[in-house]
Amino acid sequence: MSKHKDFLFVLIKSLSKSEKRQFKLYAGRLDINSEAKYISLFNLLDKMDMYNENQILKSGIVKKQQLSNLKSHLYKQILISIRLSPLNQNVRIQIREQLDFATILYHKGLYKQSLKILDKAKQVSIENEEKNIAFEIIELEKIIETQYITRSTMGRAEELAVTAQELTKQNTLTSELSNLSLRLYGILLKSGYVKNDKEYKDVTAFFSENLPMYEEVTLGFREKYWLYNAYLWYSFLTQDFLSCYKYAHKWVNLFYKNENMITLNPVFFLKGNQYLLESLFMLKHSTKFKEVLSGLEAIVASDKLPQNDNIEALSFLNIYNNKLNSHFLEGTFEEGEYLVPQILRKIKIHSEQIDEHHVMVFYYKIACMYFGAGDNRMCISYLDKIIKNKNLTMREDLMCFSRILSLVAHYELGMDYHLEVQLKSTYKFLIRMNDLNGIQKEIIKFLKEISFVYPHEIKNEFVRIHKSLSKFEDAPYEKRAFLYLDIISWLESKIQNRTVGEIVREKAKLRNR
Repeated sequence: MSKHKDFLFVLIKSLSKSEKRQFKLYAGRLDINSEAKYISLFNLLDKMDMYNENQILKSGIVKKQQLSNLKSHLYKQILISIRLSPLNQNVRIQIREQLDFATILYHKGLYKQSLKILDKAKQVSIENEEKNIAFEIIELEKIIETQYITRSTMGRAEELAVTAQELTKQNTLTSELSNLSLRLYGILLKSGYVKNDKEYKDVTAFFSENLPMYEEVTLGFREKYWLYNAYLWYSFLTQDFLSCYKYAHKWVNLFYKNENMITLNPVFFLKGNQYLLESLFMLKHSTKFKEVLSGLEAIVASDKLPQNDNIEALSFLNIYNNKLNSHFLEGTFEEGEYLVPQILRKIKIHSEQIDEHHVMVFYYKIACMYFGAGDNRMCISYLDKIIKNKNLTMREDLMCFSRILSLVAHYELGMDYHLEVQLKSTYKFLIRMNDLNGIQKEIIKFLKEISFVYPHEIKNEFVRIHKSLSKFEDAPYEKRAFLYLDIISWLESKIQNRTVGEIVREKAKLRNR
């Protein structure tokens, strides 16, 4: 039995009941298709729990040498069926459809009809900030004008040339900003936040060299979106969380000022809210955090967002990540444990839409939740899923702090043998990753030495390490450690003989006064 994820099989399994019904109606629109091989193959794959090529061949539907072609044909027919469904119609698809119709009319020599459709499609494109498609439309208009002189509008050629030139400038700026944004995001995924002056200077130089010239007041929706996006990633990389909030807020407000864009670009809207919430979490602004999260949940529950698998998966990621963060802010770790089974169930449901990196982030946050609640065995269990993951090549910082938290959890459980082995492997790992910062060095040194301290002196050791680590809280490149692991609250819990949750809740009350 083949266990690989066959694209056709995955596509069929992703279809809703209404989409399957739509496909069968589409495929059976001609009597001759009622017994078509590709329909039989669709029905067989729909019934399978796991893709099994041997079962397909034994069914007699198709011979082995014909299977690849039949699967390709079925794949294409399913996509056509989905595209025709009213549920999947949006402005972008409708414009593309009109462009296709105009192209057909042009090839038939019906120039006037083609131009009429193109003019209408162009207006809709520009109104909805679909400037790449608008440029394509104008290029076809120019071709037609060279063959069919309308004479109805004086200066038609000049009008088209000027509009094309303006769209080219706007599309070029958008492309440069989106390229910069993507590359900054890639740096964040690979290396995390800047760790020293050299990295800060390198990132700042990269940002400055690749940021195109612009005047914000002249920018349209798309250009502003990518501008705020680029500044946001630069701010995250340099740990300027106040600036993160500023640009995430601009991003989200851009959508609220252009509400039709929420429906047309739901992914961008959801992402903006995610980064707004993340920046508020970093700033520990719990009141505003709850307000934004509540607003996001209301939008997701409304009919403003399209209903499809991608939006459902992204909504899940954004809302549940921040539900966890909400409990971290308030120190209500035990109360947040109810989220774990819900998260695991939804990860399974959306397994085709959620990449492994996001799953590992969930595992780390779940581990932190259990650590805060005092359940160190469950904490270690989820951290092991990250540490033993050989495929995780992104977010080195996530790997590093998973190992650090695992060390602390092993200490809490009194697992001395495991602790000694882990200390060695963690130290080697951090050196290999070139990520051994001051806080990590202090934690490893502390855990290594505390096993030799007499019981009556342990509290003094906690006080000493607390004093030593506190000086890093405002250090520009060291403070990032506290974003992943609230080691200070843990130390205070040991010094005061209280739970981590009690310490964090007390700090939250002081912040919210």
